[in-house]
Order: sequence, then C-alpha cells, then structure tokens
Amino acid sequence: MSQKSLLQKNRAPCNASSRRLVDAVGCWCAIGYGALAYLARQPGEPDLSIFFVLVAWTGLPVFGLYFYFKRRGEPFPIGRMFLWAVVFRICGLIGGPFFEDDFYRYLWDGYRFATTGTPYGAAPEAFFLDTNVPAAFQQLLDGINNPDLPTIYGPANQLLFLLGYWLQPGSVTPLQLILILIDLGMIRILLRLTPARNVMLYAWCPLVIKEIAFTAHPDGAGAGLLMAAILLVRNRRRGSAAVCLGMAAGAKIFALVLAPLVLLRARPRHWLLFGATLAGLYAPFALMGGTNLTSLQVFAREWEFNSAAFGLLGTILPRFEARLILGLVFAVFWLRYASRFARGGQHAIPRGDWLYGGLLVVSPVINPWYLLWLLPFAAIFPSAWAWTASIAVLLSYVIGIHLDDYTLQAYQQPTWIRFLEFGLILLALAVDLIRRRLTSPGGGRDRGRHTQRPCTET
Repeated sequence: MSQKSLLQKNRAPCNASSRRLVDAVGCWCAIGYGALAYLARQPGEPDLSIFFVLVAWTGLPVFGLYFYFKRRGEPFPIGRMFLWAVVFRICGLIGGPFFEDDFYRYLWDGYRFATTGTPYGAAPEAFFLDTNVPAAFQQLLDGINNPDLPTIYGPANQLLFLLGYWLQPGSVTPLQLILILIDLGMIRILLRLTPARNVMLYAWCPLVIKEIAFTAHPDGAGAGLLMAAILLVRNRRRGSAAVCLGMAAGAKIFALVLAPLVLLRARPRHWLLFGATLAGLYAPFALMGGTNLTSLQVFAREWEFNSAAFGLLGTILPRFEARLILGLVFAVFWLRYASRFARGGQHAIPRGDWLYGGLLVVSPVINPWYLLWLLPFAAIFPSAWAWTASIAVLLSYVIGIHLDDYTLQAYQQPTWIRFLEFGLILLALAVDLIRRRLTSPGGGRDRGRHTQRPCTET
C-alpha cells in the first residue's frame, strides 16, 4: 500500500459507537496512568504489585481495542488516538521517574557539557569532594550509579542533555518534555508506514509511556531518528536519511544493526555522509580527550542483567566464550537476513523486530527501554511475541532493591522472574508460529515475501 493510500485510509471516518469505545478505553487508561503519576510523586518507589496491576490496567484494554478494530476492518480514529497518547504522556511528565536512577547521570552530563564543553573523560566520583560543584549537582552525584565510570551515553544523546540543562539546570522535566515531543514525532512517522490501529499499539503502549514519558530514557530519540531515516529512504531522500542514521548511531550503537540495510541501495556519497555525520558527532569530544567508547567496552565485557541465551550459556561456559559464541550466532543470523532482504523490494522496510529481537536474545543485558528500538517495527509488523515482550520485560524491575529483600543483591532477580518473563514471550512466539502455519498454507517462500511488505493489513 502506498503512503498516499495509507494516509487516506487512516483518515477515513469511523462510526460513532467505535469512537465512543476508543474514548472509553482512553479514559480507562488515563485513570491508570494518573494513578501511576500519583504514586511516582510519593516518597520512595511504588509498590511492585500495584505497578503491575496498573500495567495490566493500561495494557490489556489496548490489545482488546486493537483486535476489535482489526476484526471489524474499520479505520482507527487518528485524532482520538493522538489525543489520548498526549494525555498519557502528560501523566508521565507530571509523575516523573521511578524504578530508575539513570536520569541523575543525564542531568550531570548536561551540567558537565555546559560548563566544561564535554561530558566525557572524568568519572563522577572525581567530583565528590569538589567544592566548585554547586550544591544541587552535588546532590545529583549522590544518585548516580556506577560513579567510577565516565558516561556511557553517545554524543547525540549528550546534545539532548545539554538542551535540557539550558532549559532548566538540574531538572529532569525539560528532558522528559523533549523526549515526549520526539516520541509524538515517532507516532506521526508510523502513521505513514502502517495502519492507525497498529500505531495505536505503540502510541498507547505502557512500556513506551513508562520509559519515555515517566523515566526520560533517551533510546526513544535514537529509535525516532532511525525510523525517520527509513521514511526518508522510502521518499527517495537518501541524503537526509544518511544524516539521520548517523545521528541515530551517535545516540546508540543499536542503530548500526539496521544502518547497512537502510542504506543498502544508497550511493557511495550517502554512505560517506552517514560516516561523516557519525564522525562529526564524535570528533570534537575525541579531540578534547574522551568519548563514551571506553565505558561501552566495560559494559560489553563485564555487565550482565536479565539476559536470556547468555544467562543460560554462561552457566556452562566462561563469560568471554559465551559472548563470542552468541556474537557469532547473531552475526550469522544478521547475514542470512541481509542476504534475503537484499533480494526484496527497493522500498522494503527491514524487519527490525526480528533483528533487534535476535540481538536482545543473545545480549548479556536486556533492559526494558531497549525495546524502544524494537517496538516501532512491531507496530509495522504486529506479532504476539513482540507485544507480549513489551509487557513481560517489565518483570525485570523485580529485583532486590525494589523488593527490599536483603537476601538478594541490589540488581539481582529472583530466579523465577526470568522463567516467567521469557516463558511468556516463548508462549506468545509459539502462538505466532501456529497462527502463521494455519493461515499461510502456501509455504515459507510466500510468507517470507509477505513479511517484507510494509503497510499491510496485518
């Protein structure tokens, strides 16, 4: 389906009863996010059991609404979808971060960038006794995790942190607002790539709202730049796409997973423009003596949290060998997919859900906000496993520090949590495979071609 046809279909009116149903579900979810905002404003962290009740409160009706519109074949009302998406995000803006302390680092990086010209080089612990640091930022230092390491965030994200500092030093609210606006831009992009009911899955997703609107994780900005690049390529604006891809990679290396596929048919000058954009983001900081690459190496070598395949393989092999084997497995998977993708249509959208899903399966760390890179593609190619993962991965917040369980380390999970989390995802994947087998008797080749087509009536 062309973008023009898709936009016309998305803008088609739906009947009054369906609009009332959308408003009813939107109001129901808004109550849940309002309650979550209230809890986030209270001293301490929200109770985990209440949090998961509110996740179910805000998430399950969205899935029901999606299936209602899918079964009826009726266009989803864009205006109402967008309105309620804004309301939910305003709740996050009011509530603020919970279950997270990463925002202390964002605010510190913004301060360092604004006052010294670079957030890189020195670790936060070097400033613990520095009397030149304002009192408000000394308090921020107390909340930073891993203060012995320089910042891990890429230069494109640092520009966001700097902008937040300029708007209001030491406050996370401006950064929340910036990321919310970027996320609303993501919704507008998705409406040009897939039917509105699919976009609703993303726009009303509890994980997206929690990780961006409440917690201000910047992964949404990098994913937004990536999706903008995909849309620009489809509109034959490869130069602008190359710049967006370079900025996305400058936000997080996750963008490099898809960059070669997005620029697959680009000219050499577009590849050079991509490289120049990425180099241009890093060069000023490298010349001043540091980037985030050192901390990234420590992260890749030493950290493990909520892992899937790595957690299993790491029980029988040393960590280095486990990382090496799983890295090779993912490389083979990527190359096989890239070979298949290269034979597809000129404007095909790469299966970022598959590639980021595969990357997370082999990764030593799976944080909930990593799925912000996957879920835009899950809106274009809806699947039970991806949207189940958007809920199940929130179980990773069940850790010692949030349980007040002193038999567990701060970030240690009870053993049963991973079995439940990944068991739910595997069960949903089995449902997808069975459904595909039942609905596509023509064989794997036809199914493969179909999954490369964006904007389908999924």
